[in-house]
Amino acid sequence: MQALKKVPRNFLVIFFSLITSSYLYFQLNRLGYIPALFQLLDIVCLHNCTAESNLHQPLAGKQLLNYNQKITEITGLSTIDKTKTSILIEKSKYRLTVYHAQEPIKSYPVVFGKNPVSDKFKEGDLSTPEGIFKIRDLYPHSAWSKFLWIDYPTPDSWRKHFQAKTEGKIGKLDPIGSEIGIHGVPTGADALVDQRSNWTWGCISLKNQDIDELYQVVQQGTQVEIIP
Repeated sequence: MQALKKVPRNFLVIFFSLITSSYLYFQLNRLGYIPALFQLLDIVCLHNCTAESNLHQPLAGKQLLNYNQKITEITGLSTIDKTKTSILIEKSKYRLTVYHAQEPIKSYPVVFGKNPVSDKFKEGDLSTPEGIFKIRDLYPHSAWSKFLWIDYPTPDSWRKHFQAKTEGKIGKLDPIGSEIGIHGVPTGADALVDQRSNWTWGCISLKNQDIDELYQVVQQGTQVEIIP
């Protein structure tokens, strides 16, 4: 107690204010109301503020490329170099295409959130986000076979979110949302994909046999481009 009395009151006030502010900031970020500190420079365009450009050249038409072949048969390789893999998702064509060294190798049919046309601006809008993302993590899922968690919201996602608030498209207190990924369907529910039934809350959904194959050729850091 004697040692505590020697600490200046102003120092204690500042110290506890910093602790309280840090905790509050963390909680607001976790709930989707404010971005993480490391994203701030990118969001306000003081750093790395060049506009995103497309990563992939989409396939012509609406066909699925090599859908009835396994990736190992297409490439002739028993294992694939995951560092060269990337993904293009075209919402209007209900198509996910795997690229290797920027060359398309196989497409899969996919479905989206219940509001499939719009870009995602907030939590609960049931839209699938558009932009360039990376796989943040991937793991087996008890309900949907596999889950490839993408890093939404990115700085670009936050810019669009704040712009939507400025334009009155969403409420001032609406959070941005999170937990967007690529996953399978409930067991025995492949018809959701065949019938183009957009059933998720914003994620991208494949048939389970397809997400199982996709899971084998991607890794943390794999780029995922989602376009209208």
